[in-house]
This record gives sequence, C-alpha cells and structure tokens, in this order.
Amino acid sequence: MAELILHHHDPSPFAEKIRLVFGIKGLPWRSVQIPMVMPRPELMPLTGGYRKVPVLQAGADVYCDTRLIVRELERRCPAPTAFPAGSEGLSLALAAWSDRSFFDPGAGLSMGLNVAMIPREVIEDRKGFFNFMDFDRLGSDTPHLFTQFRANLALVERMLADGRPYLLGEAVSFADVDAYFPVWMARGNIGSAADLLEPFARLRAWERRMAAIGHGRREELSGHEALAIARAASPLPGAGVDPADPLGLAAGDRVTVTPDDYGRIPVEGELLTLTVDEVAIRREPPEAGEVVVHFPRLGYRIERA
Repeated sequence: MAELILHHHDPSPFAEKIRLVFGIKGLPWRSVQIPMVMPRPELMPLTGGYRKVPVLQAGADVYCDTRLIVRELERRCPAPTAFPAGSEGLSLALAAWSDRSFFDPGAGLSMGLNVAMIPREVIEDRKGFFNFMDFDRLGSDTPHLFTQFRANLALVERMLADGRPYLLGEAVSFADVDAYFPVWMARGNIGSAADLLEPFARLRAWERRMAAIGHGRREELSGHEALAIARAASPLPGAGVDPADPLGLAAGDRVTVTPDDYGRIPVEGELLTLTVDEVAIRREPPEAGEVVVHFPRLGYRIERA
C-alpha cells in the first residue's frame, strides 16, 4: 500500500478530523506542513488549485474533503473501523451538521475573539475564503455566535445523555470525530472555552476520551519530497462513469469540480470516475506528473470545462 501523506497545518480543525482517524486506526502517516495562507506552491500541483485543508496523498492519488478521505482510509485499512455497526451513512450525514451548523459559529468566534493577534495576511486570506463570515460584524455578532455554539454543545450533551461512552454507543466512530473537532477548535481558540464547556459534564468526559485516542504514528515529510513521490508513482485505475448519472458525462470529458459552499475554486481535469459517491479527474502538472484528484459528490458541483 502506498504510504499515507497528509498535507495540513497543525491548527486546522478539519485536519484534526483526519489526524483522529489515523489515531482510531493506529496508522503510520507522513505529515507535510503547508502554509496557512495561499500560495501553496508545493501543494497546488497536486490539487489543481483546491485550497481546503487537509488533503490526503497516496502515491499519485490525491483525496480532497474529510468525508472522502475517511472513506478512502476505511477502504485501504478497514480495521479498526471508523464506522462500527454499519454507521457509515449516519456518520457522513452528521458531517453536514458539524461542518456547518457547529463549525461556522466556532470559526466566527475563533476569528472574532482573536482578530488582534491573527496576522493581517491570514485575516485577508480568510475574508476571501470564508464567504459565510461577515468580518465587519464579527465583534457585534459575538453574543449571537456564542448562542449558536452553546446550542450545538447542548446537542452533543444530549447525545450522551444515557451514559454511553461515544455518540453511537460503545465504540468510537466518525460521528464522534464530526462532533469533536469544533470542541477541539474551541479549546485552542476561544479564551473562555473552559467556562463555556463547564455546564456539559458528559461532553467533557467524552472530550477527554476523544483526546486520548491520539494521532497514530506521525513522521514529517517535506512538500518537495511529496511531489517526488507523486512523480515516481502511477495513479490507481478509475472506477468508471455511471451511465445513469444525471449529468450525462462520459469518461475523458474535460470537467471542473468546485466546492458549493466556500473556497469555490474550480479544479479542471479529464473525467476518470463518476459514481454516486465520488468524482475523480486526471491531471498532468509538470511538477508532479500524472495525478488523479478525488472528490466526494456531496457538496461539489461538476460541470463541463
């Protein structure tokens, strides 16, 4: 199996999702630290411009979005599972809640409460990236953002109300990862996090169990080395194009793939895979050779180039 390379930066809450999955599975992985702001000259050849974090690389295959990354890790390393008791569908459905309803107010608080300490280039970069955030109103919106974040904390507390150790029962799952990463973000970025979490005793005990999982076995790698690994590898064959797909596309068509929420930068390539779950496109950047970039279907718009 190709070694697993995560392109991320340590403060990224979404990268914490995948670092935890590495911990659940006890996997070895290589860590490539990328800049917090654009440009990212050693990552962009691999992704074609996709700018969300993290990105998983396995040889010449590049996987975008945590929802697809966890499914790929499960495919490659099925045990220990991140989806116990058939929980894949529920766990991935909960991502729509945690990635927006829970994350968005937490991100607003993280930016608004720390704006004086955040480098100006980071603020300017995020203004163009987080289209759900009104940077001119972050200060006045702080009370509202606290109400939204507390309401989501209360939901997690209720999920644990019967004394279960994890959200779906006795075993940790990706549903726990979904709910944990905004709490992890709050601990690192909201100065009053201890007071904010104090009323939620079951959540805090669960939080300690989640933190104890760890991040698997990490080893550092440079972006230059990751590009060399891609150049020396060949991507996996595609899964084909579903003839019943409503878009009416065919293998080999030039298409763009674009997130439909924020970070709406299209990635262009030759269509290789189109299923109900995944779209993958072939690209040939000179820095990396032939690579295949994979995205989930949910949350991404696919159009003819």
